[in-house]
Amino acid sequence: MLKVGLRVDADTYAGTRDGVPRLLELFAAHKIHATFFFSVGPDNMGRHLWRLLRPDFLRKMLRSNAPSLYGWDIVLAGTAWPGRRIAPALAPLMRAACEQGHEIGLHAWDHQAWQARLPQWGAAEIAAQIKLGLAALEDALGRKADCSAAPGWRADTRVIEVKEGFAFRYNSDCRGSFPFSPLLADGRRGSPQIPVSLPTFDEVIGGVVKEDAFNAYILAAMRACAGVPVYTVHAEVEGVSRTALFAGLLAGAAAEDIVFCPLGELLPADLETLPSGKVEWRPFPGREGSLGVQAEAESGGA
Repeated sequence: MLKVGLRVDADTYAGTRDGVPRLLELFAAHKIHATFFFSVGPDNMGRHLWRLLRPDFLRKMLRSNAPSLYGWDIVLAGTAWPGRRIAPALAPLMRAACEQGHEIGLHAWDHQAWQARLPQWGAAEIAAQIKLGLAALEDALGRKADCSAAPGWRADTRVIEVKEGFAFRYNSDCRGSFPFSPLLADGRRGSPQIPVSLPTFDEVIGGVVKEDAFNAYILAAMRACAGVPVYTVHAEVEGVSRTALFAGLLAGAAAEDIVFCPLGELLPADLETLPSGKVEWRPFPGREGSLGVQAEAESGGA
């Protein structure tokens, strides 16, 4: 049996409204539990269109055929009309995921703003964004949320430090190979990080692999993963435009004795046994711009 952490990012209003219910149905049918990270504030994702002026982003949009992948309501959200706030309208879906036994965490207050403006924000603005998001998510759930994941893995050392003030059980803010405890500026070990170690659909489709070969590709990547396999799907993609493809992936995984689980189940009982490490801000294959990437582990334990 191979255990794989499964993470669902719900980035947008339409993705939460349309994709989350379908994913919940699929997971129930396959008896799978995952971690859902919800964006909860205004859906301004369409404002990413300004990034088309950057060659790397334009190439990614063309390679993945973004309008077909996400739909025009997502591609244009927050441009032709004001961005809708997600949590107030779609709180019942967030509670449904929780009630069905899935792990729930904060993705963002404003996903687009975090991705576009993080380098210009100071610690106070980063903290304010997290505080706004947590308040909205916890109001929607009617309980505390104890984990988080930075939008687009846009997380540097400032984000790691600021998140310590929120006492999250763990965070999934970076790409990497295995869970670790980030080293803080004062030498302490921070809340555990559970990096995403496997490529996402949009990072490889149309370039590394064709769509009809994707499931075989990602199942092979899960088996070959040298670290702890963690896979991310997006409610807007696997829950809407590529639901049939994802259903095939779940069936294929079951046939190969691959078992999906929430990210929190990947942590050891004794967190002191986690290696220490750092998060570096650098480019990453298949994505535009820089993001948080796990550096080499520095030591085992405290």
